[in-house]
Amino acid sequence: MPGLLDGKVAIVTGAGQGLGRSHALTFANEGARVVINDFAPPGASNPVDAVVDEIKAAGGEAVAHEGDVADWDQSKAMVQLALDTWGQLDVLVNNAGILRDRMVFNMSEEEWDAVIRVHLKGHFCPTRHAVEHWRNQSKAIDGPVFGRIINTSSEAGLFAAVGQPNYAAAKGGIIQLTLSTAQAMARHGVTANAIAPRALTQMTEQLGGFDTKDGDFEVFAPENVSPLVAYLGSEASAKVSGQVFVVWGRQITVLKGPSVDKQFETAEQWTAANVSDALSPFYERRKPIADGFLLKY
Repeated sequence: MPGLLDGKVAIVTGAGQGLGRSHALTFANEGARVVINDFAPPGASNPVDAVVDEIKAAGGEAVAHEGDVADWDQSKAMVQLALDTWGQLDVLVNNAGILRDRMVFNMSEEEWDAVIRVHLKGHFCPTRHAVEHWRNQSKAIDGPVFGRIINTSSEAGLFAAVGQPNYAAAKGGIIQLTLSTAQAMARHGVTANAIAPRALTQMTEQLGGFDTKDGDFEVFAPENVSPLVAYLGSEASAKVSGQVFVVWGRQITVLKGPSVDKQFETAEQWTAANVSDALSPFYERRKPIADGFLLKY
């Protein structure tokens, strides 16, 4: 039976374990050839080879890239690896990330910089090199080409998260990077979307609550997220771009863009006093940060 991604070439970053590994296996099962990326510090083992071997053992095609996606040259080499190996690149799944949780009043500069770098710059660099390739292709044929970008945000990037100011800022930035890329690349046939997944991974296992089961169904298994990612990487999703999806368990939620809560106007000119007269009664009736806006599991 043909797969949804037959003939496609995909890159999945942070694919040595967790969500990335699940995405890579799903893509391979749907017929894609996959560049498996993950980064390990010097002296540490890198699980990418095991994922490549698993795909090959099942009859698929995969190649490992052990590089830092937030490094300009290494991310460019990753894109080039796909082109050199299979002559094409169709899908980029940006998934790599780390955590350095701390309350904002205790966070160090290093903890801030590390998370912003790996998540936000680690999305930008591969995206930059991939879209340059697709744009050049589009210009050469004077028409649209096939290109899919799936970015990994979080509900922390939508509703913030206490103890994660760096992570929340990076994930919010990833949403805006996604929307900007979707608009810039629409005329070239390239789509860009973001997911906000809930899944039991090495990054979330210490938070608790992610081992929930419904009978034999593991609610927060990464495998529940990957089918959406595969769909967004396929021909079938051609009209889906600039979208954000919350996905977990048996649910896929499509988010709307920001909406207006209430608009205030003055007949004359705003002053500090009449701003206070307008806004203070409004906020006396509600909480500026409502309970429903907090990230809860």
